[in-house]
Amino acid sequence: MYLRKDLIQPRVYQEVIYAKCKDKNSLVVLPTGLGKTLIAQMIADYRLSKYGGRVLMLAPTKPLALQHRESFLRLFDLPEGKINTLTGEIPPEKRAEIWRKSIIITATPQTIENDLVVGRITLEDVVLLVFDEAHRAVGNYAYVYIAKEYMRQAKYPLILGLTASPGSDEVKIREIVKNLFIEHIEVRTENSPDVKPYVQGIKFEWVKVELPGIYKEVRKILREMLKDSLKPLAEAGLIEGASPDIPKKEILKAGQIINAEMAKGNYDIGKLMFYQAKALKLHHAIELLETQGLSALRAYLKKLYEEAKRGRAKSTKELMQDQRMKKAIALLVQAKELGIDHPKLDKMKEVVKGQLSKKPSSKIIVFTNYRETAKKIVKELLQEQIRSMRFVGQANRENDKGLSQKKQKQILDLFSQGEFNVLVATSVGEEGLDVPEVDLVIFYEP
Repeated sequence: MYLRKDLIQPRVYQEVIYAKCKDKNSLVVLPTGLGKTLIAQMIADYRLSKYGGRVLMLAPTKPLALQHRESFLRLFDLPEGKINTLTGEIPPEKRAEIWRKSIIITATPQTIENDLVVGRITLEDVVLLVFDEAHRAVGNYAYVYIAKEYMRQAKYPLILGLTASPGSDEVKIREIVKNLFIEHIEVRTENSPDVKPYVQGIKFEWVKVELPGIYKEVRKILREMLKDSLKPLAEAGLIEGASPDIPKKEILKAGQIINAEMAKGNYDIGKLMFYQAKALKLHHAIELLETQGLSALRAYLKKLYEEAKRGRAKSTKELMQDQRMKKAIALLVQAKELGIDHPKLDKMKEVVKGQLSKKPSSKIIVFTNYRETAKKIVKELLQEQIRSMRFVGQANRENDKGLSQKKQKQILDLFSQGEFNVLVATSVGEEGLDVPEVDLVIFYEP
């Protein structure tokens, strides 16, 4: 009735899932990028054609709710004013007015919950309620209250839950099923027979680089210092051995044990916290050296030096006064003068250039754990005339403002439209945000 069939080509598994879910409360588990939203739109069209009324699709964040609206606008033959998004930024009276005139509404759950509680809206004529990222329907999350009210109020209720992964906790899955009144579950993986033909093969490749001599020298010093800090912890039985290859989580676990013992009144063990703190700082320094480069390590050691000067932590002060650390810093200064940086930066540029020479319109994502590294990568790529943008989370960091949801969406839209080739990201942003299909993904850290 409303869905423009000329614009869609449902895949076999989408048709099958649609047929099985169009008349009973269902949970659809389908990997990201395989078309959960289209299934919801096919069911929405069926329900509106059969009963009239309206469709409500909930999503955890405003950008995601807006993306769903854009998708409905593109595929449904309805006036623009009949497809709307409701968020907390819209005044309550205006929301009630938008609700009354809409046939399809996408919204954030907290907004709908608030409007239901005060009786501003009713779900009586909602013929389909879609819960995107349905795995959130646990505890006190707004999805739980809305589902209950919907089943109580609606004349022709139908619930559709969508998720890429409900998790592996059976108790949680049972809770989701109960909270959303689910009667039927459709699960597909990338290996499902009806999905497999549509999944593009992904080629993985490790690219190894040789660390320069100066890196090896600094690394050797830091590993020796780390080993010395780990010895007292190993002797106390808090960790197994004093190998500098120890995972960071083992050092963190040792700190938890020390804190727990001190809470019981065993204050003698407290002196080991000094070695644990030193070990953590050295472990992080080595990680920065190996994965980010000398400039990132220099910045970190400068920060520790400032902390030591202010007399913050005894462990930091002793660390920075160690003659071996002074030697490592001297080597870092020497490397800066020589213009030496991590060889993988050049290798990454080489890989990006290679991809763009094969296909100039390529979309590439480079993932990195650190914002400073993301900034540096973008700077290097721009110097090579490669159109790039940085993408980070919403939280503000020291001297580094986060991106608002609106800005995140703008950047992803520009990337999707091909306005730039490389997205350098510390995160894929808000859960469920529609990241466009890409030709190449580079993980800057192993």
